[in-house]
Amino acid sequence: MRDDRSRDAQSTQQIHHGYVPAPGFAAVAPPLHRASTVLFKDVAAMRASHWLDKNTYTYGLHGTPTSFTLEARLATLEGGTHAMLAPSGLAAIALVDQSLLASGDTVLIPANAYFPNRNLAAHELARWGIAHRLYDPMDAESLRAALGPDVKLVWIEPPGSVTLEFPDLRGLVRTVRAHAPQATVALDNTWGSGIAFDAFDLDPGASSPLAVDLTIHALTKYPSGGADVMMGAVVTRSQALHDQLALTHCRLGLGVGPNDVELVLRGLQTVALRYAAQDAATRRIARWALGRKEFARVLHPATPGSPGHEHWAAQCRAAASLMTLVFDPAIAPGRVDRFVEDLRLFGIGWSWAGPMSLAVPYRPDSGRVGPYTSTLVRLSIGLEDPDDLIRDLESALANLAAG
Repeated sequence: MRDDRSRDAQSTQQIHHGYVPAPGFAAVAPPLHRASTVLFKDVAAMRASHWLDKNTYTYGLHGTPTSFTLEARLATLEGGTHAMLAPSGLAAIALVDQSLLASGDTVLIPANAYFPNRNLAAHELARWGIAHRLYDPMDAESLRAALGPDVKLVWIEPPGSVTLEFPDLRGLVRTVRAHAPQATVALDNTWGSGIAFDAFDLDPGASSPLAVDLTIHALTKYPSGGADVMMGAVVTRSQALHDQLALTHCRLGLGVGPNDVELVLRGLQTVALRYAAQDAATRRIARWALGRKEFARVLHPATPGSPGHEHWAAQCRAAASLMTLVFDPAIAPGRVDRFVEDLRLFGIGWSWAGPMSLAVPYRPDSGRVGPYTSTLVRLSIGLEDPDDLIRDLESALANLAAG
């Protein structure tokens, strides 16, 4: 039987083992670095390091080569120069709010924005003495009227979260710059994903550059692509703004797990291909839906007649995987729910941009459907064959007609 000293010796040998892998290994996949404790070569190196400087590593919470790699690639995707990771898209929104707003300030939010953004403002921000006002993103005058010296942050979200109106991005940004130069312009770019348009170059070739100040991105959606990870990011071109956000990020203790970072890095390599495939399939299904009498309207930015289509056409080169069907008001909400339940290839669940198509019904009393008085169904088109999805939709509509 071994005594305790033998076991201690073996433990010590394993923890302080002398082997270091030889340099020169290269692979397509970035290495996965797991770490809470980061080691320094000596005390001088420890004292000279600072976590804001990504040329050094100080503590796992502030990043490892794996997370720094993802941040660099995301900054490139979005057209920015600095990026930081957060545990979710909503966490990225909260990080921006908490970093840039103080008691007495006001934040402006589009009336059709991602509902948790509005909910955060109505509860946590309100308790901290931060006011919020909603504006109509389809009306620049509505935004201008909401601006004032108290406004320190303006959120823009193209398109609307459920109703998918596409705003005049250039007009909105110019309105803020002209009437509230003290305000930071933040754009939720989850739908655009750095692919549909350039948030940091909204008017290419113009003599005076036009850009938002920062973007947030729910990496849970397109960059992941697998419906298997939660993560968010904040991207900017301003060093000063990045440093301010990074200090708040540090104080809040926001971090992401390296295994999740690995999954997003893997998905990011095919994001453009998946975005294009799902975009094409969604347009195909939107064209089909336009010919169905059950739908009073088809909401999809690239579809003529959808609110803001002309703004999308002037600003964008792609259109993502979301579309919303506005049902005929004569079709009762309960029947629309059954239509969703009859779909065989569409899962019922939140989120989007994963491999499986999803369908979620929204009733007029939900507070999330804007001016519409009938039931809406938002579809997220996945990677299935679009003709198979259309046959599935037709089958569910046939059941709807049968009663």
